[in-house]
Amino acid sequence: MSTSLVYFVIGSLIVLLIGIAAYFLTARKYQSSATVANSYDLWTLDGILEFYWGEHIHLGHYGSPPRRKDFLAAKSDFVHEMVKWGGLDKLPPGTTVLDVGCGIGGSSRILARDYGFAVTGITISPQQVKRAQELTPDGLNVQFAVDDAMALSFPDASFDVVWSIEAGPHMPDKAVFARELMRVLKPGGILVVADWNQRDDRQKPLNFWEKPVMRQLLDQWSHPAFSSIEGFSELLTATGLVEGEVITADWTQETLPSWLDSIWQGIARPEGLVRFGLSGFVKSVREVPTLLLMRLAFGTGLCRFGMFRAVRTNSRTELMDRNFAKETPSSSVR
Repeated sequence: MSTSLVYFVIGSLIVLLIGIAAYFLTARKYQSSATVANSYDLWTLDGILEFYWGEHIHLGHYGSPPRRKDFLAAKSDFVHEMVKWGGLDKLPPGTTVLDVGCGIGGSSRILARDYGFAVTGITISPQQVKRAQELTPDGLNVQFAVDDAMALSFPDASFDVVWSIEAGPHMPDKAVFARELMRVLKPGGILVVADWNQRDDRQKPLNFWEKPVMRQLLDQWSHPAFSSIEGFSELLTATGLVEGEVITADWTQETLPSWLDSIWQGIARPEGLVRFGLSGFVKSVREVPTLLLMRLAFGTGLCRFGMFRAVRTNSRTELMDRNFAKETPSSSVR
């Protein structure tokens, strides 16, 4: 083996080791809502995520069975498929919608433009609100605000529809999140949620390789925990505000191509390297291991893409009982 080749191999191994060390040492672990807000502020300010993922910072829908599709078109299609699945296409113009975890407003704009809904988008990131406002044309019935999904600032029974895509993994207390989503729905209103979920480990515990993979999926993107489809459905029911049953579906196969497609964008659109320079290239490459781990997790059943639909009970009795229980000393509750 020539000396130059030896130096090349050694140099490559050093770079690889430095890259691996940097990946683990610079993890964006969840500490509080502030760390989530800060992560999204930074991703919004540098513009890289928007350049490659477009205005929809969520996965795409590739059909059932999945077929080849443009990455950005699949994301837009996801919104329309979610509308149909949730039965929202049957609602009249002017229906009030709260988009929880709206990102830079891609879904909110579609809901307002294509369905005539009056949409309020909320996110914990001030920079996302600013960018969402910049991208929204005048005359569209959409407004954006900074708000915390763990303690929504809206009164009880404020919206006809509550909508949320891939926000749940950032919530530290899934029961509180479920309660807030249902609380702000009007009686008879519809909740539609799409989320990344973990396999229900009460039925099948995580094994030796799944635990470290899940740890990285949590730590790299400021996630405190993933719920399971079964677990979150139970939490929604436990609010006492659901009419009938929570409807669920598994869209893992429909969304699975998104993970590799997102990596392919960096190859298919090399102009990003010119636009964002070396630092942008490093930032983009840094996300590849997490994207590959996501593909592994969803492809092997460790993770599932869950859909949830619930209707707020028409009766206000449950909410009155809950408020009474909260305000009454436990010693006097029978």
